[in-house]
Amino acid sequence: MSLLKLRRRPEPAVPLPEPDRLLVWRLAALLLDYPGRETLELLDTLSSAVDRLPAPIGPLLAEFVGYLRGTDEISLAATYVETFDLRKRASLHLTFYAYGDTRKRGMALLRFKHAYQHAGVELDDRELPDHLPVLLEFAATVDPVGGERLLGEHLPVIELLRLSLADTGSPYAAVLGAVTATLPPLTTADRRRIAELAAQGPPDEDVGLEPFAMDPDLFTAGEGRR
Repeated sequence: MSLLKLRRRPEPAVPLPEPDRLLVWRLAALLLDYPGRETLELLDTLSSAVDRLPAPIGPLLAEFVGYLRGTDEISLAATYVETFDLRKRASLHLTFYAYGDTRKRGMALLRFKHAYQHAGVELDDRELPDHLPVLLEFAATVDPVGGERLLGEHLPVIELLRLSLADTGSPYAAVLGAVTATLPPLTTADRRRIAELAAQGPPDEDVGLEPFAMDPDLFTAGEGRR
């Protein structure tokens, strides 16, 4: 896929029905998580699910599933770490873009924590609640209304992440494109916020964020993140 196409925000021809949107979020949660053996063993199942989705979302996710199929496990792991763990501008933690590791970020994380608690999800100390795969799985399997609200609130960050991945030619840009295609169109205020975040970059100030972390095993099979 060309860089120009990667940078252009995908828009579905018609709004997706609710079951399809939830499916996209569930698939994206799996595909944006670390590409471990469990995920790779699900590729046939994921392909079947992706085939049910209309353009442009279906082809975007199918392209990424093809990337997983055609890349060895060691290379997949190395690319994932290089993409999301070593580049500040490609973090999957949504509050990091505006607040970095500063004290203000703790307050922003409370917004996620309260939403999860309201839906009956208990937090633990092993995963920050603003991790995009966690939020997508929450929206897909626990609380679609609350999850969609959080996704919409952080649309400028999600779009900025998509653009950052597109600029480096990352295959993960396709997954972010599928996610943004399920969300409302960007407003003028959204575009202004994207420009601000891109210009400023995440601030620095290391603090402890452990009280806001989430247990990655808190969702049961069939209900959420594994």
